[in-house]
Amino acid sequence: MDSKGDEKRLLRADLRRLREDKFLSESWIHIVHCPEIQASRVIASYISYGVEPQTSDINQSLIASGKTVLLPRTLPNKDLEWVAWDGSTNSLKKNGKVLEPTGTTFNDEAAIKVVIVPALVVDHEGNRMGQGGGSYDRALARLNAWKIALVGAHEITHLALPTEPHDQKVDAAATPGLLMRFNRGAADPL
Repeated sequence: MDSKGDEKRLLRADLRRLREDKFLSESWIHIVHCPEIQASRVIASYISYGVEPQTSDINQSLIASGKTVLLPRTLPNKDLEWVAWDGSTNSLKKNGKVLEPTGTTFNDEAAIKVVIVPALVVDHEGNRMGQGGGSYDRALARLNAWKIALVGAHEITHLALPTEPHDQKVDAAATPGLLMRFNRGAADPL
């Protein structure tokens, strides 16, 4: 291996195959009851696609409870900006494989207190591996928010993930039956 980047590319390909093989359509709705989410008015989330952990019920529940839900929109430089979303599919447009919001950029990033983050795997230190574009790492570096990754039951690993200086850790990871907070070092079974 020449670099951490090469190591991460190979691992990412293996993780994608494993996710496709083990994917079950489940719900991560339990995270809406986390104290961090309950106490937040503005929450950044995403719209899942394919075999990603499903976010549609989470997003709709947050909107129904009066929270401001922000979705990411990819900029030409691969960074992310956030747009408030009302739950309407009419306000979304396809960008590659993902649906992104149309509308005005939400400029008050300091108001974002929780970010629900996609991940392929998370290790026990809170290191996450995403799809490899670095968009979330750029955005997370700017936010002073509680970061929670959604992963499958088999996608929390005790093995340390390869990391690079730009990689951003998450504060917690959720599977359909577990919430693990890394800052406390404890797992909260549901």
